[in-house]
Amino acid sequence: MKKALKITAVVSASILVIAAAAAAIYCHNNLHWYDKYQKALDSVGAEEKQFFLPNGTIINYGEVANDKPALLLIHGQMGIWEDYALVMPELCKKWHIYAVDVYGHGESSHDESLYYIDVNGNDLITFIDEVIGEPTVVAGHSNGALTAAYIAAYGGENIAGAVLEDPPVFSTQGENWEQSFAYLDTYKNVHDYNNSDKTECWEAFYLRHCYWGQLFMKDYMPGIADMAQSIHDKNPDEPVRISYLPYSLWYVFQFAKEYDFAYGEHFYDLTWNHGHTHEQILSDIEVPCVYIHAKESISENGTYLCAASREQAERAVSYIGENCRLTETTDSDHCIHTTHSGFYIDTVDSLLK
Repeated sequence: MKKALKITAVVSASILVIAAAAAAIYCHNNLHWYDKYQKALDSVGAEEKQFFLPNGTIINYGEVANDKPALLLIHGQMGIWEDYALVMPELCKKWHIYAVDVYGHGESSHDESLYYIDVNGNDLITFIDEVIGEPTVVAGHSNGALTAAYIAAYGGENIAGAVLEDPPVFSTQGENWEQSFAYLDTYKNVHDYNNSDKTECWEAFYLRHCYWGQLFMKDYMPGIADMAQSIHDKNPDEPVRISYLPYSLWYVFQFAKEYDFAYGEHFYDLTWNHGHTHEQILSDIEVPCVYIHAKESISENGTYLCAASREQAERAVSYIGENCRLTETTDSDHCIHTTHSGFYIDTVDSLLK
C-alpha cells in the first residue's frame, strides 16, 4: 500500500512539474513572441527602405533582395511589413521580396486623405513601376488583399499575378457589415475609441469591449482590461503584453503603436472603397489569381466569425473568372500566412510559372 501511494505521489508530482514547465514555456513564448520575427528578418537580411512619391508621400517597405521574380506583400489592418517575417526565409528562396507598410501604418505616410483603396492602390502601382520595375506578383492579406485585387485589376503590364489572402469581400462595402466579426470586434471599437475621452489606453479599451471577449470570457474581461491599463501605465511606450493571453492577440497591439486610428474610420463608415465596388474590381482582374479562403465559421447567434462566407468567396472568384483558383484552409484562422505558413508559401509559389 505504501509503495502504491509513493508511486502515485511521484506520478502526481511529475505531472505537476510537467504542467508547470509547459505553462512557463507558454507564458515565455507569449511575452517574447517577436523574438522569432526579428530572428527571421535578420536571417534573410531584410532591409527597411523608403520610396518618396513626387507629392511628398512616403511608402515605407522592407526588401529581401536577390535575382528572383518580384513579390509584393501587403499586410492587413493594424499590421506592418514585418508581419510577414516568418514566411520570408522560405519565400526568399524563390522570390525577391518587397513588403510595404500601407498608408496609416508603420513608417508610411499618416494622412487621412490617403486612406482609400484607389489612392493607396495607385501609389503602390507607381511603386511597382518605379521601384520594382518588372513583372510582379502581388499578395495581400485581409483588406490588403482587396488592395492587391485593385492593383491586379488596374496595375498594367507589370502585374504578373495575385494572391488574395482571406479578403473581407462585399462585407466591407456594406453587405451584412454590422453583423460581421470585423465590424463588431475591430471597427466599431476603433470608432468608439476615437470618440471616447481616451482615459484608458487602446489595449485596455479593446479588451473591455472586444467581441470575442464578450462571447467567450465576458466575466473575466474587465479584470484583464484593468491589468492591461496597469501595464501600460508602468511602460507607456512599450506594447502591452499579458503572459497568459496568446501572442496572436498581442501582435495587433504591437503594430498598433504605429497605426493611425483614423484609418479604421473609413471602414466603419464604408468610405474606404471610395466609390469602387468589389464586383467591378474583381471583374477587371485578368492576371492569374489565387483566392485563399479561411474556412467559414458562424457563432450561435449568427455572426460570421470569418472575413467572408464560403458563398461570398465563391461569388468573388466567379467575378474574376477562370483565371482564379479558390483554395480553403481547414479552420477559420484569418492570418493564414502565419498559422498555415506552409500552405501559404506553396500557394504563392504556385504563381511562379
